[in-house]
Amino acid sequence: MNCLVTGGAGFIGSHLTEALIADGHSVSVIDDLSTGSLQNLTSVKNHPAFSLIQGNMLNAPELPALVQQSDVIFHLAAAVGVELVVHDPIRTITTNVFGTERVLSLASQYGKRILIASTSEVYGKSDKIPFHETDDLLIGSPKHSRWSYACSKLLDEFMLMAHVRSHALPGTVVRFFNTVGPRQTGRYGMVIPRFVSAALQGQPLRVYGSGGQTRCFCHVFDTVRALRVVAQTPSACGEILNIGNTESITIYNLAKRIISRLGSSSEIEMIPYEQAYEVGFEDMIHRSPCCEKILNLCGWQAEIPLNTILDDVAAYLRQKL
Repeated sequence: MNCLVTGGAGFIGSHLTEALIADGHSVSVIDDLSTGSLQNLTSVKNHPAFSLIQGNMLNAPELPALVQQSDVIFHLAAAVGVELVVHDPIRTITTNVFGTERVLSLASQYGKRILIASTSEVYGKSDKIPFHETDDLLIGSPKHSRWSYACSKLLDEFMLMAHVRSHALPGTVVRFFNTVGPRQTGRYGMVIPRFVSAALQGQPLRVYGSGGQTRCFCHVFDTVRALRVVAQTPSACGEILNIGNTESITIYNLAKRIISRLGSSSEIEMIPYEQAYEVGFEDMIHRSPCCEKILNLCGWQAEIPLNTILDDVAAYLRQKL
């Protein structure tokens, strides 16, 4: 099978690329390397089943041919991370909306199987826990750039569903819930690599807001396994699927657990949101997925516990540091 992975030099994309090649597939990657890295693809760069195009989804001339020759497309290219979203909302909207519109139009033109990566952010400020794929969504005011990411990814979902209805596109939306693991960087605000890096260096773990926010963290290996299964499940076409772990923890307790697990001398430092991001910043207080739908359709559920995730991230960052 010929696979196209957009954003394949990124955190999730590089792990997916490795797994697909290990499965015996050919993989073409397109990435502008704005947040991804060639180092993430070191293990496959010389593999005969791998090819890389360094280019932007918005204008890369190679994209139509890549789509035409593919059997399945994993569209992961996006502007991600709360800090990047808050400080560069124009890039977020442009990349996420127009890049997706281009790849969806080509996928429809050639009738290709496609998975579009979305996010738990689209649930917005909903307090209905856990989140189900059929739930109403509650997005904050456009006065707060923090919601531009959620809105851009939600528009991606609407575009895919429009192509499904109008052109019978065999497409699926997958909503990621805090995928973490080796190769993820804390540069754009991802909390676990940021906390683990600080703990390894004896620096304060900076908890934003009250610390009472709850999150569920899914190992990238579980997420990649889900993507491969969904891509080969015909009944998943035209569906929206949550992908995540259901083990929940507050951010403050996450910081405590990391310090304890790593035997770190670090302390916890509480930082107001307006100091960390911008005045009026709004956060999702609780974020937990219901994963019954993907379990029933594809037989998938997360298997790797939080402590293993923390150990894997720490082992990776020790090497980097």
